[in-house]
Amino acid sequence: MHDLRQIRDDPAAFDNGLKRRGLPPQSAEILALDARRRAAQTRLQEHQQRRNDVSRQVGAAKSKGQDATALMAEVAQLKDAMEAATAEEQAAAAELEQILAGIPNLPAADVPNGADADANVEIRRHGNPRNFPFTAKQHFDIGEKLGLMDFAAATKLAGSRFVVLKGALARLERALAAFMIDIHSREFGYQEILPPFLVNDQTAYGTGNLPKFGEDLFRTREGFWLIPTAEVPLTNLVADEILDESVLPLRFTAHTPCFRSEAGAAGKDTRGMIRVHQFSKVELVSIAHPDHSASEHERMTGCAEEVLKRLGLPYRVVTLCTGDMGFASQKTYDIEVWLPGQGTYREISSCSNCGEFQARRMKARFRKAGDKGTRFVHTLNGSGLAIGRTLIENYQEADGSVVLPDALVPYTGGLKVIGPGV
Repeated sequence: MHDLRQIRDDPAAFDNGLKRRGLPPQSAEILALDARRRAAQTRLQEHQQRRNDVSRQVGAAKSKGQDATALMAEVAQLKDAMEAATAEEQAAAAELEQILAGIPNLPAADVPNGADADANVEIRRHGNPRNFPFTAKQHFDIGEKLGLMDFAAATKLAGSRFVVLKGALARLERALAAFMIDIHSREFGYQEILPPFLVNDQTAYGTGNLPKFGEDLFRTREGFWLIPTAEVPLTNLVADEILDESVLPLRFTAHTPCFRSEAGAAGKDTRGMIRVHQFSKVELVSIAHPDHSASEHERMTGCAEEVLKRLGLPYRVVTLCTGDMGFASQKTYDIEVWLPGQGTYREISSCSNCGEFQARRMKARFRKAGDKGTRFVHTLNGSGLAIGRTLIENYQEADGSVVLPDALVPYTGGLKVIGPGV
């Protein structure tokens, strides 16, 4: 959500931020609605004051035995005028809210301009892709040959874009999640949370998933939304709260299933686990002081990178351009892992600083000791990591088996190699 005062103070800067996002200017429409709403508020206040004055005159006239008919008629007219002004104010406020709720966060000054992923800027790489003495396979070819990744069974159970993992691959997914959660909670200071996987409208609204992206979510008949990521419940833990400055930053992590409708994904990654309706992810969320959110962003990205380093997976970090960022983000780093079967880097984590954008929607604030006023917190989120994308490609062998990195062996009951029938 955007600060109306900032739009009033510098509408050109607001429109320029929208332009960088590839959107038309909207400040004129917003300010016209704001003026209409405030004019209705002013009329309402004037009518209220006049009604109070006339009501006192009615009382005085009656106490003196005078005719108060005309005054009482004016009170009735003022009541009607107040109702009209209230309706006008509410209608303008609702329209203003609807417009503002659909406008994305404005990009930070140092975010590169660009229309799509081609304009993203690589800032570093870590590790070198392995030189395979054979043609590297994609994850679904490896998993299906092992008999441990079953897309046909998933289609029978639920439809397309689902997968059933069996045996050692199911254990590997569980091991990866535990490995990541342990790193983030024991070493990096994130508090482990087990949140609800279903949320209400207000919670989805708070992180910017509603109203604009309802088609990307799954909804139950009872009106709950299945979470597209644990960012949604974790960030909303501070909704409607006024925190003490001393508790910042708050850091949360969770391992949850994530559910996405993949609206508009027809023809994209139709095979495999890259773009499915249900997947597992370890999420990182920080609630930070505005003065420190930039450094918290760097820290969070480093925490996600550390998981890849310990797994020995080559990756690169890119800064997303203005046209490729998420709706709520003001700056995003994507971490892309090397997938030898595809011969390219693919996103495995997005770490975003949302500034006060989500906090305004959630009414999440903090207060400095001794101060009466409050400020909005800054919210950040990132994947730490998407589990399915870390699974097996980089450690495949010519015989179709998969060797597990040493860091995972304690989490797999000593299993070091996944082969057929394991």
